Amino acid sequence: MNEVTDILLRVEGLSVAFDGRRVVEDVSYTLRRGRTLGIVGESGSGKSVSTMALMGLLPRQASVAGSAKLDGTELLTLDEEGFHRMRGHRISMIFQEPMTSLNPVHRCGHQVMEMLLAHEKVSRSEARRRVLELFEEVMLPRPEKIFDSYPHEISGGQKQRVMIAMALICHPALVVADEPTTALDVTVQKAILELLRSLQRKYNIGIIFITHDLGVIAQIADDVAVMYKGHIVEQGPAQQVLYHPCHPYTQGLLACRPPLDSRPRRLPTVSDFLEGHLSDVPDQDKGDCKDEEACAGGSEQAVPCSKDEGEDCPSAYRQATDSQQSPLLRVRDLQVTYPLQTTLFGKVKKELRAVDGLSFDIYRGETVGLVGESGCGKSTLGRAILQLIERSAGTVEFEGRPLDRLSRADRKLLRRKMQIVFQDPYSSLNPRITVGQAIMEPLRCHGLYASDHERRDRTLQLMQQVGLDASWFNRYPHEFSGGQRQRVCIARALALQPELVVCDESVSALDVSVQAQVLNLLNDLKDQYGYTYLFITHDLSVVKFFSDRIMVMQQGRIVEQGPSDQLFANPQHPYTQHLLAALPRL
Repeated sequence: MNEVTDILLRVEGLSVAFDGRRVVEDVSYTLRRGRTLGIVGESGSGKSVSTMALMGLLPRQASVAGSAKLDGTELLTLDEEGFHRMRGHRISMIFQEPMTSLNPVHRCGHQVMEMLLAHEKVSRSEARRRVLELFEEVMLPRPEKIFDSYPHEISGGQKQRVMIAMALICHPALVVADEPTTALDVTVQKAILELLRSLQRKYNIGIIFITHDLGVIAQIADDVAVMYKGHIVEQGPAQQVLYHPCHPYTQGLLACRPPLDSRPRRLPTVSDFLEGHLSDVPDQDKGDCKDEEACAGGSEQAVPCSKDEGEDCPSAYRQATDSQQSPLLRVRDLQVTYPLQTTLFGKVKKELRAVDGLSFDIYRGETVGLVGESGCGKSTLGRAILQLIERSAGTVEFEGRPLDRLSRADRKLLRRKMQIVFQDPYSSLNPRITVGQAIMEPLRCHGLYASDHERRDRTLQLMQQVGLDASWFNRYPHEFSGGQRQRVCIARALALQPELVVCDESVSALDVSVQAQVLNLLNDLKDQYGYTYLFITHDLSVVKFFSDRIMVMQQGRIVEQGPSDQLFANPQHPYTQHLLAALPRL
């Protein structure tokens, strides 16, 4: 195959503007058949907007210029009927947020079948068979049950796998994968990446892979384009861009990743590199990095804490099991079950134990990480602790008081002391109120501050703390990127200065630079206000950096726990070893 016919997609001078303001400018690249182009950059850099323009998914007020040819067909001049024929058949997309991409009133299997029936002449029985086969390929448990389930009945990772199946069902020539592994644990992520690779080789598919995880990019991308403020600032073969970056922004993205072989005081951020390669940044904001050249290399940029364990290092494991100190949170024999099969009269014949008799303590000022595969019960445990779902058995005590015996007034006070940052930022924000009102709402609900003017000032302060511009107070959730919406949720959870914060995948939707800022922020707030965190995540590198102690959960049970460094250096349980082996590495 010659060089010309080998090119699947050629993009030249692509620009996108909203109401005259350009958000993507002069983007050009080519994608060859059977290859993967990784597009990386911070939230809001234009990654998703530039690819949505290829599929005609931008709103009417968007102005698109340039050229984008798929197999010689100009995409940017297609009408709606032309895009309808192309989408799902020749070009498909895996969206970042599966909960808002799946129709909540239709069963998951039927939604995937709909794509197949729209583009191919197959019977419904044949379509069902092919969907079930693909559900097995993307490692969905109990494919028959998932097929007949509604989106709200399955976990976040399972919803994302349904979206991947929907994108691949017609074997398109080009797949745009917009953060397709964000909600997946490392083992399923590895399997999905291998699946995409195998399907790519089998059908010679071209893939545009958008992600903030540079470890994932290293695993799947043949070529990399780095976007910053709507421009491509660096592009080339993956090996060249990832291991020999030229642009300071690329160097900063690589430096922001939490390292696995050390425990830094703080994580560097992109702004450190764009402001003279850390030269103008105070020592306390550099992650204790003294070697500018090492930082620019992006591999050994994070310097481990020089303090002894348990002294002044924020990330060191503080032994808190002293008999003189009682736990802030005590969980004993906690169970949460869901009925899988009932009789005609409602008697449960078969049930699923999502949380199976867990017992543990969390001490004041401690950060406890909870890791495990999607569907193992992590989020269920967090919500059961906060009384957001009903537990089947066991007790939860906060500050020595059983939560199920609290009065209505005490329960409201408890809400101030225990907060949660949910996994899906879009579905946890009210689309009808502005983000500023969403952050102010808990302040008003609990009667904090004398007036709305004071609450507004506090809200603006919180927005700035989590990296949101104060001028965005009156914007609505749909006007933000996924990472920006998650920062809104973090600001809302911290507004009441709670004692215990349950972070349910709170940084999974953030790009690596903002992730570093948020993790540094959470650590700063912990040191300043004495917050205690239960940090639920599938990102092992993040949990190692952020957590004092880690609990590993499998099928509703905790199979191993211990100090972060010790658990990573010498994992005892085969499941923990399996998780660490699946971790993507540069």
